[in-house]
Amino acid sequence: MPLHHAYAPAMARAILRKSLRSTRNMFSAPLRPYKFHIGASWAGKNMLQSLKAPSFPSRSDIGMWRDHTLSRAKAVNSVSAGQDFLFMQSMRNDSGIAFGVADGVGGWAESGVDPSLFSQALMFHAHRYSRNAWAGEPEIDPTLDYEEREEIEGWEMTPYECLDLAYGGVLREKFVQAGASTACLITLNASSGVLRSANLGDSGFIVIRSNSILYRQRPQTHFFNCPKQLTKLPTSSLRRFSRACVDSPSEAETYRVKLGDGDIVIAYTDGLADNVFASEMVQLCALIARRGGTEDEQVQMIADRLVDCARLCMNSTMRVSPFERDAARHGMYFRGGKPDDVTVVVALVREAT
Repeated sequence: MPLHHAYAPAMARAILRKSLRSTRNMFSAPLRPYKFHIGASWAGKNMLQSLKAPSFPSRSDIGMWRDHTLSRAKAVNSVSAGQDFLFMQSMRNDSGIAFGVADGVGGWAESGVDPSLFSQALMFHAHRYSRNAWAGEPEIDPTLDYEEREEIEGWEMTPYECLDLAYGGVLREKFVQAGASTACLITLNASSGVLRSANLGDSGFIVIRSNSILYRQRPQTHFFNCPKQLTKLPTSSLRRFSRACVDSPSEAETYRVKLGDGDIVIAYTDGLADNVFASEMVQLCALIARRGGTEDEQVQMIADRLVDCARLCMNSTMRVSPFERDAARHGMYFRGGKPDDVTVVVALVREAT
């Protein structure tokens, strides 16, 4: 029976538009020449902390998301990420992937503030905004009529914009009374292969191509061992935070590059960069690639081995560390590695031929 006999004219037109849209989507699915394999690992530093601040409740949105993120399988024997946190999120319509790391500023613990709350909330909101955004320009079927085009949801979002939105989310979180964090956010576009990033502070990332460093994010600091940071000051006037640094998302450094098959992107908190040289990261990636295995196995192994390496190095006083060299450049004496939380996210790029 024809549609116009069974339904009112307006309803028949709506059903017809939906059926046509389904047919178009079936035959015009966008081609995604790039695929990204993601691995992640983390470890909190093994130090007794006297601070007993409440964490996000397990049944809260952030608490459930935090616990789900930490349940990800990895080889490193550490449940907590300490004051660090991370996120990994497929973007709208599988247009790409977003990921990032954040390092809660430990100095706030001296004032009775749990630094992990800020970094967890920042990564939660980055994940939340990335989930509904496109990695590039929203893909609209040109055969759709105007009304159907209006129904396309979502928007293109850069890491720079995501950082600003996520920071706003933290400022609105009542559970996060105060704190600060560095942040490094990255998106990878599955259609164009373009990497975009926004970095504030001494977290960062490197891009490895053909066993060489294509790009390395330089840390942003106010002075030695004091990174730029996003900050939330307490509303209470009873406590003063004269040493707090208050920086803006607008100060984040951005970067853009087109990736190719076999490129590796490693995002990390300073627990890695202060203890493992970039050249050693490249060597480790090359060694694991020679061992073989699936792409997913390789990226997870890279992430786990980088965290293991950082933990070994931070507890050694016999080995010169990147942090020791940086201290010497500033006229300060420091020997060996620097104990800290360490978080790593690794992405391997594959391009369809």
